[in-house]
Amino acid sequence: MKDLGDYRKSYKKNELLEKNIPEDPINLFNRWFHETEDFGGVDEVNAMTVATIGLDGFPKSRVVLLKKFNEEGFIFYTNYNSEKGKAIDINPNICLSFFWSSLERQVIIKGVAEKTSNTISDNYFDSRPDGSKLGAIVSHQSQVIPSRDFLEQNLKQLEKEFEGKEIPRPKHWGGYLVRPLEVEFWQGRPNRLHDRIRYQLQDDYTWKIERLSS
Repeated sequence: MKDLGDYRKSYKKNELLEKNIPEDPINLFNRWFHETEDFGGVDEVNAMTVATIGLDGFPKSRVVLLKKFNEEGFIFYTNYNSEKGKAIDINPNICLSFFWSSLERQVIIKGVAEKTSNTISDNYFDSRPDGSKLGAIVSHQSQVIPSRDFLEQNLKQLEKEFEGKEIPRPKHWGGYLVRPLEVEFWQGRPNRLHDRIRYQLQDDYTWKIERLSS
């Protein structure tokens, strides 16, 4: 067994202080997102971990891509019949997390997921390359399949079927909007005394801001 006890790093690139933060977590998220993008060192700044409670009662996390965020929340797209889609149908309380190592930052978002409108899902689907559109149709996400060849043969059949034609969005594929209830911003600091600022949504739709111990 490999001992990882000596894997250590000193975090000293930034600080997160109450005097420098906005009243709304979306504004701070926007600032951090674009600072990370401008700084570089992260292949996909919009890559996030989505955690759900599975049908078997166990939590499960996977990385997906954030496609839009605004004052309402955070949007990603998936197969509604996938394992995560079925889990969200049963329990829409989910967690999103971002880790931006280049700036030693994390963001953890607790929220409630709901399907986006057909118009939003259609508009995004229409913007995708044809290969991605066909992939959404051919993949029965999370289901057991006999082989890789099974997928590729089905894709070839669809390519012939839709050659020169418009590819419609399948009804089992679309977006989720995650409305945040709690957003925590984590900034690495020296000696493991990290900065942690938590925003919690209140009944009057204002945000309560608190500092957490590292």
